[in-house]
Amino acid sequence: MSATPASDVDLYTPAARADPYAVYAELRSLGPVVHLTRHDLYALPRYQEVRAALTDWRTFSSAPGVFVDPGMNAQLEGITLCSDPPEHTAMRAVLGRPLRQDRMREVTPVIEAEAERIVTELVERGRFDAATELAEQLPMAVVSDLVGLPDRGRAKMLEWAAAMWDMQGPADDRFAAAAPVVAEFMEYVAEEAVPGRVRPDGWAAHLHQAADRGELPREKCPALMLDYVTPSLDTTILAIANTIALFARHPDQWDLLRADRSLIPHAINESLRLETPVPQFSRVLTEDHVIDGVPLPAGARVALLYGSANRDDRHYPDPERFDITRRPSDRLAFGRGEHVCVGMHLARLEMGALLEHLADRVTRFETMTSKPLVNNGLRGLERLEVKVRT
Repeated sequence: MSATPASDVDLYTPAARADPYAVYAELRSLGPVVHLTRHDLYALPRYQEVRAALTDWRTFSSAPGVFVDPGMNAQLEGITLCSDPPEHTAMRAVLGRPLRQDRMREVTPVIEAEAERIVTELVERGRFDAATELAEQLPMAVVSDLVGLPDRGRAKMLEWAAAMWDMQGPADDRFAAAAPVVAEFMEYVAEEAVPGRVRPDGWAAHLHQAADRGELPREKCPALMLDYVTPSLDTTILAIANTIALFARHPDQWDLLRADRSLIPHAINESLRLETPVPQFSRVLTEDHVIDGVPLPAGARVALLYGSANRDDRHYPDPERFDITRRPSDRLAFGRGEHVCVGMHLARLEMGALLEHLADRVTRFETMTSKPLVNNGLRGLERLEVKVRT
């Protein structure tokens, strides 16, 4: 057996949240598993080990929670994100029903029309914030309508979702500031996101209808709203802004996409690989486990570093290069296995629609100013002001 490499690096400093890639490279160089002593996490920074863990839920369990803080994990125990089969399978079957690929075809015309409206308006201005005015508008317009929340909830969805992600990390200042915001959200879904107050054909109503049929416990409906609001907004918003920033830095790749629209799905995958919006989740070992000769004890919390794995040169040649012809469909940005992102088809639709309409009108993006987001569970840009040439 080998000794476990250790590091006192803190993945939750503002600098590491804004730009973690040097830290990731250091961790990958140390080994396939590294003990992060500050938060007592065993990090998997390389592709092969992260993918293997994602597809082995019996050993790498989500049931004890996937966040860092023990109190937060206890609070969310039993929601889809924090469960294993068969409970997870039953909840996911209900949760994912309106998000299936065939159901997404029904909302495609709405997404296309809204994407065209947003792009036309912004491109005519010539200069806009791609992180807010472009990236936020489509997911907010589409998701808030599909979830079917009362008006007050729609206005607060972004704030609630960002706070929820901040609580993915340790109990630091960002975590503490987010706690009352998340509490407000939980109070809202318990009191207002209920039958009679939500749109009868929306996702929120769908959960309660499933409870009526006995497909899930009624008391789980409020917490399951997290699984609609949290993954459907910030992750897609950040992915859109990251993609525009990459094309601004690599105009040759934008030329390729404009000339061949069949590259759009691959461009989305390559952007998600290079700039992963959710850079990590954690699991708990159900038994003693050995990774490449390194023993790990049962009960250890293991951080799966998606953002690092997606830049592992053991798997991706020249991983720092943005190349939309790479076709990295095996990237881990949406996870893998039982917990693969339930909203990935919607995210792809939204990103693809915006890129298609931008490619019709824009020949170049030029970044004027940008500001990284600092969040315990997310990575991307809070602001990205761009100028476009048409």
